[in-house]
Amino acid sequence: MNFKCYSSRVGAVLLAIPMLFVQTVVAQIKNNANPVLTGHYADPDIIYSNKTKRYYIYPTTDGFKNWTGNYFKVFSSKDLVSWKDEGTILQLGKDVTWADRNAWAPCIAEKKVNGKYKYFYYFTAALKIGVAVSDSPTGPFIDSGKPLVDQRPAGITKGLTIDPDVFTDPKTGKSYLYWGNGFMAAAELNEDMVSLKSETLTILKPDNTFREGTNVFYRNGIYYFSWSENDTRSPDYRVRYATASAPLGALTIPNNNLILAKDTVQGIYGTGHHSVIQLPKKDEWYIVYHRFEFPNGIKMGRDAGYNREVCIDRMEFESDGRIRKIIPTLKGINPIKK
Repeated sequence: MNFKCYSSRVGAVLLAIPMLFVQTVVAQIKNNANPVLTGHYADPDIIYSNKTKRYYIYPTTDGFKNWTGNYFKVFSSKDLVSWKDEGTILQLGKDVTWADRNAWAPCIAEKKVNGKYKYFYYFTAALKIGVAVSDSPTGPFIDSGKPLVDQRPAGITKGLTIDPDVFTDPKTGKSYLYWGNGFMAAAELNEDMVSLKSETLTILKPDNTFREGTNVFYRNGIYYFSWSENDTRSPDYRVRYATASAPLGALTIPNNNLILAKDTVQGIYGTGHHSVIQLPKKDEWYIVYHRFEFPNGIKMGRDAGYNREVCIDRMEFESDGRIRKIIPTLKGINPIKK
């Protein structure tokens, strides 16, 4: 045997192994669906539009130190995996005259008004909650001209007036607004969707893990109330839930009600401030949430709390209606097929 020839072949094989490994790892990273949006975004709210037959995510535009962003964007998709940037839909200080800072945590409702779809966009600005209206899920949105909620409810001495969530009860067609950091407030919306029925204002009582980010949905006769625990700058930012028999409570706290949390094995941290989507006419559910930027967020310290990214994973239920523990993934979900 020619030793030089043999050794050169062995060397070539050994050199090829690391290159093959690198190519495989790169391919795996590219194939991951999470995060679903390119760039820094957080606090995602999601809807399916019956008008356009598309899904829409309305997030906080993130990446600004100490959450100082002042505009909102929207993204659309047909399959929950490939998302199109539809641009800025609301600029504080320009489209909103009563506030110019801290554009946070929006949510949206689609409702038919006089036979036509309208979109009601609730948002946090300058630690108050506003509402803007459009004929399209991508805008333009017209602000109501004043805050919808601008102070804590009577008797509440701590917490922030932020993080709105809107829910329309499929049983009655009535819509409700939920909000609060440090407290969970709720009230029925008037038919105009831009004012509250003040006499319905309710302070709900989740357990002492409640921090912020209420989200409400309905399935099989059960109203689900979920929220974020801890501070969004914490690796242990996570999601818990309760149930109720009506949109304004009272709440029942299940045992083991933690449904979404960090996964240190995968390097996923800060999983919280979510919304939930049901596929049209199917008992198929998904949770949309933010996490620390992967993989570097965990090294950023408190700065990770405004360098976040949006992900989607499957949500499943036990036969008795309990929500199964969700394992956050890098892979994400497969494209939705109609």
